[in-house]
Amino acid sequence: MSNSVSTNSPSVSFIRKESTQALPPPIRATGALAWIRDNLFSTVFNTVLTFISLALIYLMLMQLLHFAFFDATFTGQDRSACLSSASRPEPGACWSFISTYINYFIYGSYPIDLRWRVNIVYVLFFISMVWVLWINAPKRAWGAISFFIILPIVSYILLLGAPSLGLEKVTTERLGGMVVTFIVAIVGIVVSLPLGILLALGRRSNLPIVKVFCVIFIEFVRGVPLITVLFAANFMLPLFLPPDLNPDRLLRALVAVVLFSAAYMAEVVRAGLQALPKGQYEGANAMGLSYWQSMRLIILPQALKATLPNIVNSNVALFKDTTLVSTVGIFDFVNTLQASFKNPDWATPVTSTTGWLFAAAFYFVCCYSMSSYARTIETRLAIADKR
Repeated sequence: MSNSVSTNSPSVSFIRKESTQALPPPIRATGALAWIRDNLFSTVFNTVLTFISLALIYLMLMQLLHFAFFDATFTGQDRSACLSSASRPEPGACWSFISTYINYFIYGSYPIDLRWRVNIVYVLFFISMVWVLWINAPKRAWGAISFFIILPIVSYILLLGAPSLGLEKVTTERLGGMVVTFIVAIVGIVVSLPLGILLALGRRSNLPIVKVFCVIFIEFVRGVPLITVLFAANFMLPLFLPPDLNPDRLLRALVAVVLFSAAYMAEVVRAGLQALPKGQYEGANAMGLSYWQSMRLIILPQALKATLPNIVNSNVALFKDTTLVSTVGIFDFVNTLQASFKNPDWATPVTSTTGWLFAAAFYFVCCYSMSSYARTIETRLAIADKR
């Protein structure tokens, strides 16, 4: 590209031999300023709404910061440290209460001298989870075996004990706090997905008996709240079992949570199956694959990928729904929190508020971590599709 510029004098001329670099767009046309102008201050009405929203956010955020940090109490041995005084007429959060009961929230009523076993389970769970979720982890298949096979067996032996191995036996009634919350959530998430896949395939089956059974199960479970399923499993499950076989309360809750979550997961997976074009099924048949081969190699990978956000949403909802097991006497994290409020040594106007704020932070961190990991996987899959 060459440009020629000449002056009025015929004896003076200039010839450009190199093309000039393109100038960057104006600052107001791109970047953060452009986004703010186009989305927050594009019209007078949007400008007014923006200022009102910012004012409300500022007021709520300052109230939260003052309660949680600026006016909070971080040290103390009893309720006197968290009461109002002349220097602090409006006391903030009583974090000394949380620090006093933190071990109770984590372990529940598990014997103090045996809590090292719970700590080992926590460490093994963290290592196995990172190993199986890390996409580029070495020998990731062994990580899956560790998480889905080795970890459950080792956790069962450590948490409940094995006298033959020299480990004192501990009943499930002693389990509580975050331990129970993680157990219910992990078992529900891990078991409900394959069970939901089978129910979704059964609902689309050409076998009338299988299809009718899956439809009745899915619609019945989805038609009642989880608390109803928990009460039914707690009081009715022993009626369908032999008299000498009486599962403990935690196992009944696990069965109820798994069945309830599987029914919803089945509809999520079915949506992914229906989203695939018919040509995928015809292509699998044309290749001579059997039904299970086509599902394992072609159909299910695409269906689960298409409905990944819905799967994560169901898992997040399941993690939050674990709080309902407290209604049937399971001593989960919420139940330990409520029990700690009854201690008169910490009875203050801000004790319960502090406890629920701590619970909200705990559930938010766990659920947000799940959502963030899912978004990372979605981005990775989207990039892989563009290659």
